[in-house]
Amino acid sequence: MPRNLDLRHVISPAVRDLIELANLDNFDRTLDQITRLRGCTRPVNLVGHTHTRNAATGETIRSYSTSDEPTGRLLTTCGNRRASRCPACSRTYAADTFHLVRAGLCGGKDVPESVRTHPRVFLTLTAPSFGPVHNRPTAKDGKPRPCRCGAHHPEDAPELGTPLAPKSYDYTGAVLWNAHAGALWARFTLNLRRALAAHFGITQKDMKQVLRVSFAKVAEYQKRGLVHFHAVVRIDGPDGHTSTPPAWAAVDDLTHAIRNAVPRTALTVSSDTVGDQEIRWGAMLDVREITALGNGELTDAAVAGYVAKYATKSAEDSGTVDRSLVCRTCSGRGTVGGRVKDLCPDCEGTRQAEPLRKLPVHRHVRQMIRTAWDLGGLPEFADLKLCKWAHMLGFRGHFSTKSRAYSTTLSALRDIRRAWRLAQADTARVRAGHPAPAPDTVLVTESSWAYLASGYRPGEELLANQTRHEINQTRADKERAKTEGEVWQ
Repeated sequence: MPRNLDLRHVISPAVRDLIELANLDNFDRTLDQITRLRGCTRPVNLVGHTHTRNAATGETIRSYSTSDEPTGRLLTTCGNRRASRCPACSRTYAADTFHLVRAGLCGGKDVPESVRTHPRVFLTLTAPSFGPVHNRPTAKDGKPRPCRCGAHHPEDAPELGTPLAPKSYDYTGAVLWNAHAGALWARFTLNLRRALAAHFGITQKDMKQVLRVSFAKVAEYQKRGLVHFHAVVRIDGPDGHTSTPPAWAAVDDLTHAIRNAVPRTALTVSSDTVGDQEIRWGAMLDVREITALGNGELTDAAVAGYVAKYATKSAEDSGTVDRSLVCRTCSGRGTVGGRVKDLCPDCEGTRQAEPLRKLPVHRHVRQMIRTAWDLGGLPEFADLKLCKWAHMLGFRGHFSTKSRAYSTTLSALRDIRRAWRLAQADTARVRAGHPAPAPDTVLVTESSWAYLASGYRPGEELLANQTRHEINQTRADKERAKTEGEVWQ
């Protein structure tokens, strides 16, 4: 910043910082960094360098150091998949999930298009009832019926999903079901393979030689605070998506096996304090064939979009908070210090980052959180780490998972983007007059990076807000043009 630039009259710290940034030697580079983040909410600040050279000649091919940046650091996206935390990065994650799921349905991304001919279904598994809740039931003809409380609730009614009788609602069972939902899914996939082998009249060992069951799933929170799973389940050949399943394996066989495996899947949770709990799937089971090229009500493209939509959501969609409630200062112990233990100055021994009674949530959600916290203090549930996952209402699993041979991976998709960026950098280098390395050139990369901080400078936040506004405006214009085009047609 020029020495004669006096900003004491600028009241706003953000505006003052923006003026300082604008007076740096290369403000365009600072603006380019922020624009490339596409509105990331809390970028990671790194310092370091990377150098790529020709192993044979020692010639430097690419070189970068944060010491050359106007602000002395590199901003990278936070990569958070939650839309509540970072809408920009969650959109990237949703797009990657869409392509991952779609590749397993339609082909592409090194997955052959013949995968479309494999038997596949869209499966929805739900949690059982732990007590009656307010809902919006419908009759067989689709007409709305009154809730058991006698009212017709609107779609945005805050009482939807909350218990009709909170005192008799099984909160313990609900939290423990969420905590074991991931393990229940794993048990289900094991039983599904057993049921499929029994249906075909062969052993599981023999079945592995001719076919494989592949899947991709996402978890979604219901309004009552319990997760349910949406999954694409597919029959492949023995090598996964690259191999053709046997001609005698059909969608009806897969559907039959699923309907047999679901009721047989159960886990037993033992506890001397709350009693034994049996973890099972709910009665609501939906299995529908996925069709190709629009020859049915559930197309592969529609399923991919549906799954991707829920990949960026989290427990906060059921009304809870999106942050851990464990005190960071004492790591949830309630005390600090060495041999002599003192009460944590931040949580005052409660082990909570913020009092549960003051959380801005519905009382049903607060009771789910409180139940998870109380269960987390019991020795028999120590392995579940329920205090850590209390804000998730006990659910500890990943929101999106897939079997190994379903399709490509998120890492592969990120590698493709990284390779594309490197190719762009090499193209720019060639345009600047530097020779391009031969295709068989062995390159050696040396890097050293260190974490500096997270977030923007005040002035950078203003620039990021402008980027977000432009992106949102462009998206709104596209949606408006699409709507007007549909109306015109």
